[in-house]
Amino acid sequence: MNVADAMTPREDVVTVDLPGTRSDVLEYLQERSFSSVPVVKPTDNGPEYRGLVSRDTLIEQPDEDQLVMLMDEVPTTTRETALEEVARTMVEEGARRVPVVDGEFEGIITVTDVIHAIATGDQETDDTVGGYASEDVNTTYEGAPLSVAERGLSYANVPYTIALDDEGGMSGVLTEVDIIEVARIVEGEEETGNNFPDQDSEWSWEGIKGVGSRYLPTRDIEIPNGPVREFMSEDVVTVSTEKTIQEAAQQMISNDIEQIPMVTGEQLVGIVCDVDILEALYE
Repeated sequence: MNVADAMTPREDVVTVDLPGTRSDVLEYLQERSFSSVPVVKPTDNGPEYRGLVSRDTLIEQPDEDQLVMLMDEVPTTTRETALEEVARTMVEEGARRVPVVDGEFEGIITVTDVIHAIATGDQETDDTVGGYASEDVNTTYEGAPLSVAERGLSYANVPYTIALDDEGGMSGVLTEVDIIEVARIVEGEEETGNNFPDQDSEWSWEGIKGVGSRYLPTRDIEIPNGPVREFMSEDVVTVSTEKTIQEAAQQMISNDIEQIPMVTGEQLVGIVCDVDILEALYE
């Protein structure tokens, strides 16, 4: 397969135009599950790709307003590029969204697009997940306050944590999406970064906070004061080490998830993330 067979075409991609400001992208990055938005400059020959604006950049530069100063240089690809090659780029460059550019902006291809191609069998691989899973698993106690789990995700720089019960068994999965869904953004209460929460706001923080770099700057984030077990997913999708890459991809697509715990019997032995199984396409 080539990129053209799996990408999202330009007409279906949300973009922002130059010239512009950070407010032009805040709506998309706050209210949708995008991690970045392509920036284009309209021309007589079609939209010209200029860069991506990501949540990371907005967090790192909270005082910068001009879109042109907030753009990141990221790898691009073309419609004719083999899917194996763009999968390698995604893994090596840590790029979940790769713009498709050939003179003008033609669309975007994401990690999920490649996973979908694997799931449907359009991009074949006979490997099993055991060789691509990580044995390093981020975990937390199911009774821990949600705020503590949120900090754990941020420090570990991963979008998930496996919840453990009193016996150390896996009882659920908590993702950054679960936290975002219950977090409340409070606008304009204090100047960013100068204060600490008082006793009446025990589980809130002032300033720039992040769950997998998904929160936006210049906001106060309030996290519910409840244990992880109240917010985690108890219906955990798992895979065994013998499952094929295609079967794991199918589970990711059908359950709309980016990672799956790997088990032997009932024992947690690893984690399989979507970017991990991309490696099976080119190794």
